[in-house]
Amino acid sequence: MGDSGEGLVDAEARIQERMEELELERERAKGPRVKKNAQLEREIESLKMARTPLEQQLKATTNSARKAQLTKALEDLENKIAALTATR
Repeated sequence: MGDSGEGLVDAEARIQERMEELELERERAKGPRVKKNAQLEREIESLKMARTPLEQQLKATTNSARKAQLTKALEDLENKIAALTATR
């Protein structure tokens, strides 16, 4: 009778170890995704910050060629921001 009881204890220990291993694997799988999202957020924030001086320059300039240049640059920034936001 003692042997069967030991078998149950061993089985429970193995099940518990396996559950702990699965939990660790889940945590590891979540890790890179969180870092990727943090990096993505930094990129988006950086692009938004780059937009501010361009908008200020656009308001201040009177040269039509420069206005066209700044408008194009702002459009490009907006497209990049939109593309990165869509991948979140």
